Amino acid sequence: MEGCGAGAVGSPGSAGSEHGWLGSESELVGGGALVTHVWIIPLVVIALTQAAVVATSVYLHRTLAHRALTVHPVADILFRTVLWLTTGQRRQEWVAVHRKHHAFTDREGDPHSPRLLGLWRVQLLNAYYYQREARNPDTIRKFAPDLPEDRLDRAVFSKGMAGPGLGIALLCFLLGIGPGFIAALAHAVLYVLVLAPLINGVGHWRGGQNFKNTAYNSVALAWLTGGESLHNNHHAEPRAPKFSVRRVEFDPSWLVIRALAAVKLVVIIGPPLRLSADSRATP
Repeated sequence: MEGCGAGAVGSPGSAGSEHGWLGSESELVGGGALVTHVWIIPLVVIALTQAAVVATSVYLHRTLAHRALTVHPVADILFRTVLWLTTGQRRQEWVAVHRKHHAFTDREGDPHSPRLLGLWRVQLLNAYYYQREARNPDTIRKFAPDLPEDRLDRAVFSKGMAGPGLGIALLCFLLGIGPGFIAALAHAVLYVLVLAPLINGVGHWRGGQNFKNTAYNSVALAWLTGGESLHNNHHAEPRAPKFSVRRVEFDPSWLVIRALAAVKLVVIIGPPLRLSADSRATP
């Protein structure tokens, strides 16, 4: 794998230094099979993060946690592989913690309520609160009894950080060691410290409301969070497969669901979400 060689930093007049004394963009970031321009790194980061966001929303959230969808075995393995490589999350743990959140929304027992813990504690320590609750065997037993470990879990997907480790190795192979680590770190920061906490934090702190519950909508953030920031809508009807209800609201994951349904990889079974005269609060 090509790295920063002696020719990467030369004199302005060096022979063969066509890109100037700083060298080429690929040399600056450490080479790699795909990195010929530094702008490829942010594109990879965005793609990775959005893949993780959509897989979380469509598979962990709408399919497993709320049974709004069923997925074909091929889609099941695809989603699990994406989540394993990009997040290392165990599906039983995620589902159990999320179901407990719905059972105790914004009251004692909610694993990550900003009303109980404070907005910034949830924003910065969201992953910690998830892991703390996921380590409670009673939570898994009570809230995810329908998701026992299968052979794939035991053989592959329960191997925690082996997934992200393999994902980082693949990035380094494709992009080069330096760019691979940069892309992996940026993805981790965006997913773990920015987007996921925004759903649990801002989604129970400030925003618009179509329904009378303690969650809030953020139309702008929904574009970045796979529709998850339409949180007030979701808490009004957790089994609804589509989170948007107004024309100004956009649920990106719904486009993925419709595309997968068109090729028979997803079946939509949850009830639709509808506004009614007595459900409207402050849009």
